[in-house]
Amino acid sequence: MNILNMKVRFKLTSGVFLTAGFFVAPCLCQELTPVYEAKIDTLIVSAYRTAAEEFPCKPKTGGKPRMIRWQDVEKCLNDAEERIDWEEITRQIEALREEGGFARADFYEAVESSMSAHAIPYDRVFSVKKKDALLPLSNTVLKFLPDESLIDLPVYSKRLKEKIGTFAGSFTYERSGGLSAANTYRLSMFQYKDLRGDLQTPAIGDRLLLDSFGIPWEEASKQPGFRLTVYKLTTKYFR
Repeated sequence: MNILNMKVRFKLTSGVFLTAGFFVAPCLCQELTPVYEAKIDTLIVSAYRTAAEEFPCKPKTGGKPRMIRWQDVEKCLNDAEERIDWEEITRQIEALREEGGFARADFYEAVESSMSAHAIPYDRVFSVKKKDALLPLSNTVLKFLPDESLIDLPVYSKRLKEKIGTFAGSFTYERSGGLSAANTYRLSMFQYKDLRGDLQTPAIGDRLLLDSFGIPWEEASKQPGFRLTVYKLTTKYFR
């Protein structure tokens, strides 16, 4: 099974389920309406407005090949995400869902779709003077990357100093950070088609990408680049 863009969702539908020895009552839920989709959009647009208050960031560039500093990129993106009051937006989203009587899985799928639809293009996120620079494909850049962004753009290896293929998408997986299973965390990775057209995944050390690979800034700049993610929502039901 190809792990590219793999997503796992659990949806409740009408009926009675037997799960882990427990009966789950049927969900008498409403279908999501355009009115509530618009209300979701209003909340998400407001969150993006808060996140983008200090955009565009002005990262430095350097090295051979010339690349945007991954440290500057990651600080910009992570700071933008942290400007949002995630507990408050979770409360508003849950209140909206309960008001309409919608199934939680369907409602949060609509929230995720809205987050993707309003993703901010890179040229509004970063102001880069050196047009020949590469955008680093760090784990954090990939974390915020919309699913369809950067597809088929050239990928360059910093070590080889040459094009190794074209971008084929990103995916997220979990890894352990210690002896306890509670210390797992999400990490984002990407796939690319090599020069022969075969699908590849970077095979480097502990898979911390940093600035190992990059995409030309001129080609990436108009692509959607900063997408909020549902993983920051604090509701225990969604995690």
